[in-house]
Amino acid sequence: MAILILIATILLPPLGVAAKHGLSGTTLLNLVLTLLGFIPGLIHGLYVNYAR
Repeated sequence: MAILILIATILLPPLGVAAKHGLSGTTLLNLVLTLLGFIPGLIHGLYVNYAR
């Protein structure tokens, strides 16, 4: 399951964050960051899913 979340996070960061954390403030923040630019959303998604 972890590999699927990683793939989802790389392809569509809000989807990967929502799969692991549900629809929360973290997912909303990631969605905003992804809309502002793909790279900030990707970095945030990888951070919240794997660095904590």
